[in-house]
Amino acid sequence: MTRTKRGLASVVAGAVAVAAAALAYVGTAAPAAHAESNGGTRVMPLGDSITDGVTVSGAYRTGLWQRLASGGSRVDLVGTLFGGPAALGDHDHEGHSGWRIDMIDANIVGWLQTANPHTVLLHIGTNDVLQNNNVAGAPNRLSALIDKITNTVPTAEVFVATIIPLANAGQENAVRGYNAAIPGIVQSKVSAGRHVHLVDMHAALTAADLADGVHPNAGGYDKMAATWFAALRSVPGSIGPTTPPSTPPTSPPTTPPGSRACTATYTVVNRWPTGFQATVQVTAGGAPINSWTVNWTFGNGQTVSQFWNTALIPNGPAITARNLSYNGSLAAGTRTEFGFTANLSGTANSIPAVACTAG
Repeated sequence: MTRTKRGLASVVAGAVAVAAAALAYVGTAAPAAHAESNGGTRVMPLGDSITDGVTVSGAYRTGLWQRLASGGSRVDLVGTLFGGPAALGDHDHEGHSGWRIDMIDANIVGWLQTANPHTVLLHIGTNDVLQNNNVAGAPNRLSALIDKITNTVPTAEVFVATIIPLANAGQENAVRGYNAAIPGIVQSKVSAGRHVHLVDMHAALTAADLADGVHPNAGGYDKMAATWFAALRSVPGSIGPTTPPSTPPTSPPTTPPGSRACTATYTVVNRWPTGFQATVQVTAGGAPINSWTVNWTFGNGQTVSQFWNTALIPNGPAITARNLSYNGSLAAGTRTEFGFTANLSGTANSIPAVACTAG
């Protein structure tokens, strides 16, 4: 898939240099790809390259999707663009690198009519600042964009974020001025009966969380994911119901003969007609462990489609899941968790026996 240029040059002092770097993004949006859908609540990540992911593939979308999936929410990310790593369970989005508020505004009605999202996550305005595009008028453009969104999908929950910091001091002053207007804009929509919610994303990050002075590093994107997740959870219905079964089918903790170093527990937390979502909890035994491997064999034609927090290797129905660099070492009695979604031919009620081996 053709992409726009990836990554701004390092931010240099002065508004002109920063604006010139930002202009490198303007123009070509990535072509649409085949949409992914699991029939869940439709959520549109909407914005610019900070939503797309220039410095980190998948941007905040990966961490957010993983949190939603682990929490039992079946969410269908929607948009005309497609991108992100395998750990991101749904790659659709509407993050257009280099785009300003007016550019989003010019296209938003068609996108909304096509995707019909139940929830919109809006982070936009950074390129208005970087390109010095009538920054004083940016709040009014944002207000008009929100009106267009709420008029097109009046029942949607629209989450409007303050934009994240910029490393350049002059541009950061403009960011703060723009952000200062957003709470009043949101409140005016709420007073008019619109489903609009404020998310203070600027407060969640600092310049230390930026990889290039503009876009977050991995830690910064995880902070964005956590902030979006908390905002969504605070608004009932914005991510649909959480639907773990009333008595989730769970495998008993098992370990292979002669090994008592770790246990693994497999739980189905969500299901739909053509698939399901499961988690596997790995717990260290009475001594610390440095690594773990979990094995099981699927029945009934089940096949893994996406996974997170593990390196998962399918060999037909036989599955081997290993720790990643950050979750292999566990103190005695502590635990970690990984998860996956799977396609279903048969029933998700058939819980395989799982075996945990530690190193």
